[in-house]
Amino acid sequence: MFDTLSDRLAATFKNLRGKGRLSEADIDATAREIRIALLEADVALPVVRAFIKQVKDRALGSEVSGALNPAQQIIKIVNEELINILGGETRRLRYAKTGPTVIMLAGLQGAGKTTLAGKLGHWLKKQKHTPLLVACDLQRPNAVNQLNIVAERAGVAFYGPQPGNGVGDPVQVARDSIEYAKQKQYDVVIVDTAGRLGIDAELMQQAADIRAAVDPDEVLFVLDAMVGQDAVTTAQAFLEGVDFTGVVLSKLDGDARGGAALSVAHVTGRQIMFASNGEKVDDFDAFHPDRMASRILGMGDVLSLIEKAEQTFSQAEAEKMAAKLRGGPKAFTLDDFLSQLEQVQKMGSISKLLGMLPGMGQIREQINNIDDKDVNRVGAIIKSMTPLERTEPEIINGSRRARIAKGAGVGVGEVKNLVERFFDARKMMSAMASGKGVPGMPGIPGMGGGGKKSAKKSPQAKGKRKSGNPLKRAQQEQEAAARKALGPGAGAEPGGAFGLGAGNGPADFELPKEIKDLL
Repeated sequence: MFDTLSDRLAATFKNLRGKGRLSEADIDATAREIRIALLEADVALPVVRAFIKQVKDRALGSEVSGALNPAQQIIKIVNEELINILGGETRRLRYAKTGPTVIMLAGLQGAGKTTLAGKLGHWLKKQKHTPLLVACDLQRPNAVNQLNIVAERAGVAFYGPQPGNGVGDPVQVARDSIEYAKQKQYDVVIVDTAGRLGIDAELMQQAADIRAAVDPDEVLFVLDAMVGQDAVTTAQAFLEGVDFTGVVLSKLDGDARGGAALSVAHVTGRQIMFASNGEKVDDFDAFHPDRMASRILGMGDVLSLIEKAEQTFSQAEAEKMAAKLRGGPKAFTLDDFLSQLEQVQKMGSISKLLGMLPGMGQIREQINNIDDKDVNRVGAIIKSMTPLERTEPEIINGSRRARIAKGAGVGVGEVKNLVERFFDARKMMSAMASGKGVPGMPGIPGMGGGGKKSAKKSPQAKGKRKSGNPLKRAQQEQEAAARKALGPGAGAEPGGAFGLGAGNGPADFELPKEIKDLL
């Protein structure tokens, strides 16, 4: 959603990199570029004005760090101001001290309230709560049935005594749901209310009546992040009519410009608490302003990635895999490789996960082209192998590759490429697990030294490759062994730095008989 904004900001900061210090003209030009980027992203004009004023005041002020260059200084200021615009600190749900915590959802029709109720219920269940979804949208056709299906998928309880489709009193359903939750000992009640295509008096009155009936601990305004400038007007109307306590962004995985997300917290004074970024029930999480600002500026979101990994991978499984890798490259089999791939798949879309890494904005197109079906294809290839082939992939020859390819429905080349990539990955993972770092890369402090660097072949070495002729190759190997036996300098060219030197020794030098016999 913020791709265009990220690209524009990245291009703006790039222009500052070569400068030793920033003049007032540089700051004005940078502020102008940032203003254009924000307006193109559909951010509300009052928000843009406030944001640019703060950035300019701070950039021209005395708070210039000697440790940062001008580009880094501007990025730091923009990052901090983006965090402020997005709401500052992360806001958590407020839970009731006694009785069930009541969360009421409000918003326009089509914003995604019903689907989001299921996602919120699933998220609360993972937090060890027992949520109950309550169907108070009795106007929209099949809304009650839809919420029931969503609750089943999320694995949470559902309360819908009225059939809906225009039948029933939503205020009475909301009131009765509190007693029902107390009887059944549900600790969180999520009330899904009706929406309209536009703001009207009837919608606001019904929402206000439900609020008065259940006295919710949280009223969450569900905002479609793809709406654009109209989102700010809608948010202000709901703030006056229902007085919501927090905002939930839905459809954050869309390709709209996303200005609503950057505007609503600043305009309404209510923080964004949750964000929904996909169709699956797991595509939902708490909203962190600092992490979102980091993503917009192309600095990634490593903390969210770590949290996803912690939720997916068990500690025992991770320790078991680490022990395997420390046992040497051959201890890690294709079965283990497949198991790791399946675990990563559980974390979500591969392209989304890669997008959380810093600097990935530069290769966004390649990341977006990654198809999760490729991982399924890899799984099909591995599952088409025999248990022995998975344990010892070295035995996979041409005929075995043809059989595996036929079983997986892929080309022979794909099987060959997978096995070769697996060998490379196994080597690298084993080196990292043993603390040697990544082969061919310098050591990282605290993670062991770098792996063995591949020695660059000198230009002279090009002519000394092994021959394809077995007899000639045997002769070359004998000569190499002889040079090794004589020590450094034995095989150097005459006149070389470590050789005999020009004229030092006869050209028809032969090995002593004892060494020849030994060889």
